[in-house]
Amino acid sequence: MRRAPLVVAAVVVLAASCSAPASDQTGPTPSSSPTISSKPTGPAPAPRWTRLRRGAVDGDHVIGIDGPFVVVRASDPAGTTSIIDRGSNKVVLRHKPAAGFIAQSPVVLAGRWALIQDIRSDGPNPEIRATRYNLDAGSKEDLGSIKGLPHITEPEIGANGSTFAYTTTDAKELSCLVVADIGTLENHLVGCVKAPGYLADPIVSTDSVTFSEITAPGTAKRCKRLLTAALAGGSAKPIAPAKPCIQWSGASLRGTAVWSEVPAGSSDQYQSEGYVRVSAAAPTRKLGQIMTDTIVPCGSWIYWQVRRVTDGVEHYEIHRWREGSDPQSVFVSEPETALSAPTCQKSQLLVESASLAAGSKYADALVTPAD
Repeated sequence: MRRAPLVVAAVVVLAASCSAPASDQTGPTPSSSPTISSKPTGPAPAPRWTRLRRGAVDGDHVIGIDGPFVVVRASDPAGTTSIIDRGSNKVVLRHKPAAGFIAQSPVVLAGRWALIQDIRSDGPNPEIRATRYNLDAGSKEDLGSIKGLPHITEPEIGANGSTFAYTTTDAKELSCLVVADIGTLENHLVGCVKAPGYLADPIVSTDSVTFSEITAPGTAKRCKRLLTAALAGGSAKPIAPAKPCIQWSGASLRGTAVWSEVPAGSSDQYQSEGYVRVSAAAPTRKLGQIMTDTIVPCGSWIYWQVRRVTDGVEHYEIHRWREGSDPQSVFVSEPETALSAPTCQKSQLLVESASLAAGSKYADALVTPAD
């Protein structure tokens, strides 16, 4: 099992602030959620951001939302995960990893199904455990015990709705990407690479999965490139890079690809060069510097995060793109505010904004429809 060495700077800020015991607050009901203003640019209608919850910076963190449910992760070392009914504030599921394990994002949530992954990366026996819960029945099962479903061997999981994607390694040391349905557990492979190479970093949109292929890791010939495959089936195809072997992360949606590139040896891997191409035959367009590992498809858009410094003041922005539109800024943080990387579930974009200014410190979980 390998763990990605890169963590987005904004997430580091949030995580570094999360050392106190979890808050008992379970958040407001939908009727009490105010609308948060944003500062969009461009011709597309401005999105409306709604605050799901405000809490302590070192308290619980909202990491997912689906229909009536919100997913909250505590700041305890294990990352205890709770799924809460937004209407009643009732906790319908609380998951605490076993001793020595920590929770891994994201939580895959679709209808009555939830998938939570825990990892143990320290020590001589690293391990990944994935548990599927039936919220209606109150039952659970270890995905590693299900016949016909390949084991998860890399910690990164991508998800969109009921579809999730992950890496498995078979007895022949082939690293392959699996696309599966959380309800039926039907699955298929979309690509493989021989050891010591491996596949990782899946990002799932409504119609495709984009993932990394790393070959010759740990050597001077290391190469990381991005591929994409339709969820309906078929072989994976490479996303042509601007510069060979330094692609880091990306997403594809309706033929459009947005990706980032940064050398593995760069002194600043938190910042990448962003690119977009509306089809395989179209020219590549530069998007400028973006925050590494923040690209996510949601609804009919692809989103990413940008760091700006104006007159010595740092702030973060969320940008988006879709075919026929110019890149658009849809959220600008206040000074001394950190943003988590955006995530998406069922065409809703979720981000946590943490105010770190002197005086009152708080974290807002914000959501906006992505269409």
